[in-house]
Amino acid sequence: MSVEVHALIEGPADAPVVVMSHSLGVTLQMWQPQAEALARRFRVVRYDLRGHGQSPVPPEPYEIADLGADIVGLLDRLGVARAHLCGLSLGGMASLWVAAHHPRRVARLVVCCTSAVLGPPELWSQRMAAVRAGGTVAVADTVLARWFTAGWRERHPARVAELRAIIAATPAEGYAACCGAIQRMDLRADLPAIRAPTLAIAATEDLSTPPEYLRRIVERIRGARMALVDSAAHLANLEQPERVSELILTHLEEDDRSPAKREP
Repeated sequence: MSVEVHALIEGPADAPVVVMSHSLGVTLQMWQPQAEALARRFRVVRYDLRGHGQSPVPPEPYEIADLGADIVGLLDRLGVARAHLCGLSLGGMASLWVAAHHPRRVARLVVCCTSAVLGPPELWSQRMAAVRAGGTVAVADTVLARWFTAGWRERHPARVAELRAIIAATPAEGYAACCGAIQRMDLRADLPAIRAPTLAIAATEDLSTPPEYLRRIVERIRGARMALVDSAAHLANLEQPERVSELILTHLEEDDRSPAKREP
């Protein structure tokens, strides 16, 4: 069952709609650089995933299907028949599920630094145990070390501190439940059902979802393409914002025959 997630909507009211789904442990603010670029031409809908930010924290367990249902519920609530989807990491997993299970709702798809299956299970068990024992702050430094390259962290200490605070403010129960959803996820059999034109964006320094993980997604989706972002780790959209924004815009504007549409 879907929950009513908190959303922020920007851009022209009559423009094509793009829904942006964020990574584990952050909020809709993760997409701020891209929202600024996209909102000139698109109706940009950013939202907090369940268990994060200002969205509800329903009881466990969560599955990727639940996170995907939240996107569909958001579209229904906004009266949007068909939208572009853009998701990174956990948000990419939810977006893949929607594109596979509700193909008529998805015009074009962008997935960044994500995977269709992500182990080992023990990693997620350890992460959940740490969060339940010490809160999300217990994993903040480990997570940040994988989100960004060392050079970027050294050059942007204030931004790193801001993101660390966002991780620490994420409800432990919501974070742990989303870890469980990732631990149990396997979308590989779903991928061939995706019909939306798909772009997979990988980052050269991403240790969490290396480029080969995105290649495996592309191989299973007919006509899908992959783009590689240099000098970036897992949150490539923040480390190389201009490059990622350019890739997303180019893909979403490539074919005017499949625009996202709003119901009358």
